[in-house]
Amino acid sequence: MTEKFTAAIVEKFGPELVIGELELPKPGPHQALVKLLASGICHTDLHAAEGDWPVKPEPPFVPGHEGVGEVVALGEGEHDVKVGDIVGNVWLWSACGRCEHCRTGWETLCNQAEYGGYTVDGSFGQYMLVDTRYCARIPEGANPVEVAPILCAGVTVYKGLKMTDTRPGQFVVVSGVGGLGHIAVQYAVAMGMRVIAVDISEDKLELARKHGAEYVINGRETDPGPAVEAYTKGGSHGVLVTAVHPNAFRQAIDMARKGGTIVFNGLPPGDFPAPIFDIVFKALTIRGSLVGTRQDLEEALDFYARGMIKPTVTECKLDDVNSVFEDMRHGRIDGRMSIRF
Repeated sequence: MTEKFTAAIVEKFGPELVIGELELPKPGPHQALVKLLASGICHTDLHAAEGDWPVKPEPPFVPGHEGVGEVVALGEGEHDVKVGDIVGNVWLWSACGRCEHCRTGWETLCNQAEYGGYTVDGSFGQYMLVDTRYCARIPEGANPVEVAPILCAGVTVYKGLKMTDTRPGQFVVVSGVGGLGHIAVQYAVAMGMRVIAVDISEDKLELARKHGAEYVINGRETDPGPAVEAYTKGGSHGVLVTAVHPNAFRQAIDMARKGGTIVFNGLPPGDFPAPIFDIVFKALTIRGSLVGTRQDLEEALDFYARGMIKPTVTECKLDDVNSVFEDMRHGRIDGRMSIRF
């Protein structure tokens, strides 16, 4: 009889996942079967379930790319992990390893990349497969529920902050203090930056203060552009946009100082208005940043292992995933939700 396991499944695009059973997969070459201990829930999982990005996954599939679990079986080939190791799946599930992007340290841009919980079944279930060449190595003694968000939210904002080119002692704005933003504030503080946080929720701004932001702005009550310019005497050196509202992307241009760098992490559907005159006159750099490489992930996890990063996490169960998505749609989550199996 074929062994089965329980998972949350996107059977068709829409607001509801189905809790059902799937056949236990067998690991192929360079793969490991992992028994889940925990999985973070990312806003990308909601986008995947609703199919609202231009490049869509193909139902049925299992979302999730912040999974932490124990290796219970290995496929063919050589592996850097062994049975019993604690590992994680990530958004960059695998890449070709041979193209120009992979050879030059930009494996996240590989045209043949596979994505956890999107093109490959993810971590919203009792078991998952990982590619042992790309999976995360979880630091010894880590709390699975707490470390899970580092595997996407953490590495994404860590890489994004590096791409702002902000130096220690310079200002960086974190726009949006949700699942990504509250961790971005911590990384920026740990990296020696002076952090300004922008959000429209006082609860989330209080969370930013707790994690070390020196100045916060409620974008619902105050225009962030002039406020940042006045506080910094010229604008922020870097702006990291983790918010998912188009207004935040336009505001980033107003908050950046001349010669500054803006990095987009958030992925709302649609476009944003780009004032060409302001971009040219201020000599701004605008970049997109897509998660992080294996090296970025190792560095991001090291910050956590040294106690410099501590995600604000609320524990839930697999059966709660639809209610978590509903809270996510309405911005009712402080920090990150993480499933404990």
